[in-house]
Amino acid sequence: MARRTIHLPDSVDELVQEMADEGESYSATVARLVRAGARSLRGKRRVSYVGTGDGPPDLGRLAEAYLRDLVRAK
Repeated sequence: MARRTIHLPDSVDELVQEMADEGESYSATVARLVRAGARSLRGKRRVSYVGTGDGPPDLGRLAEAYLRDLVRAK
């Protein structure tokens, strides 16, 4: 776990304390708020792959059936 020392303005410190869930540590609150803020700024992530190739339009749904048919045909 990374340990960092940061300096927060009083207004941010008050906000962190206000946003803490009951029993949640200060560090856990800050981590949760940073994650939520980063997600909202980043938006949706792009997929790490691009589908390419040829085949029937229902290949995604029926891939197992097509593979089973190929195995049986041999």
